[in-house]
Amino acid sequence: MNNDLLDFDTPGLCALLSDVPAEDLDALPFGVIGFDASGHIQRYNAYESKAAMFDPKTVIGQHVFVELAPCFNNYLVATRFEDAAAASEALDETMPYVLTFRMRPTRVQIRLLAQPDQGLRFILVLRTPAPAKA
Repeated sequence: MNNDLLDFDTPGLCALLSDVPAEDLDALPFGVIGFDASGHIQRYNAYESKAAMFDPKTVIGQHVFVELAPCFNNYLVATRFEDAAAASEALDETMPYVLTFRMRPTRVQIRLLAQPDQGLRFILVLRTPAPAKA
C-alpha cells in the first residue's frame, strides 16, 4: 500500500489500517494504536513507540486503557468506543487532547476510529512537530 495515500485525515482509514502491513504502518507520520474489542493492543507503530517511549514488543497484548494509556480511560475516549460498540455504530472523531501519562503534558490531535464490521479499533495520535527520526 502506498503510504502517501494514508494521512491522519484520510476517509475510511479504519478499514485501511486493519490491512496495512506492519512495515507500512511504521512509516506513517502519526501514532497508531490498534486494539481489539476487549481493549488489547494488536497494532502499535514505530512513530507512536518513539514518541511515547514504549517498546512495541511489550505493548502488544496490553490493555490500551488500563496498562498502556490510562490517560485515555475517560468519557472523551474510552467511553466513546464503548458507546459506539454498544450501538453498533461507526466512530470517527478527531479532537484536540492533552497526553499526560509518563510524559510532560503534550498537546496533540487524536482521531478515534471504529467500524462495527472491523475487528480492530484505532486511536491515532498526531503530534506537532513530529518526533525526531532515529
